[in-house]
Amino acid sequence: MKVMLRNTPQGLSAYVPKKDLEEPVVAQENAGLWGGTITLANGWILALPEMAAETRLPITVEARKVGGE
Repeated sequence: MKVMLRNTPQGLSAYVPKKDLEEPVVAQENAGLWGGTITLANGWILALPEMAAETRLPITVEARKVGGE
């Protein structure tokens, strides 16, 4: 699914356009963000693609839902 990641004053946020869902990121597997999973406040766990560490936000990526409701 397409997911837009961006920095907000409250921290990292993920927006899923198809679900019209925006949730804060509450945990991330890798400090560098890319190539690991992130957990959203609603419990979803998304696997992010491998990307360069210096990739700038905001960005839309193809993520895979691997857990959560």
